[in-house]
Amino acid sequence: MDLHQLLSSLTPEIYQNLKRAVELGKWADGNRLSAEQRQLCMQAVIAYEHKNLPPEQHTGYIPPEPHTFCGDDDHDHDHAHTDKPIKWVE
Repeated sequence: MDLHQLLSSLTPEIYQNLKRAVELGKWADGNRLSAEQRQLCMQAVIAYEHKNLPPEQHTGYIPPEPHTFCGDDDHDHDHAHTDKPIKWVE
């Protein structure tokens, strides 16, 4: 069985078990994951999510925020890229 076949055979239950093992750092029976096991499990989790879940449910997903320059109500920010003199305050 090659890697592609192995990843294709992952079920939602196996995915949840692998994800939980990575989160906790140990298998369901209490044995610790080695560094290599953790890395391989994480790769399998990410591959499963990429294939089966919408982007919003992927590990590490950060939702986009609307772009704001400074939080003001003035939405004309063409002047934001022009040079302005520095005002020194003492």
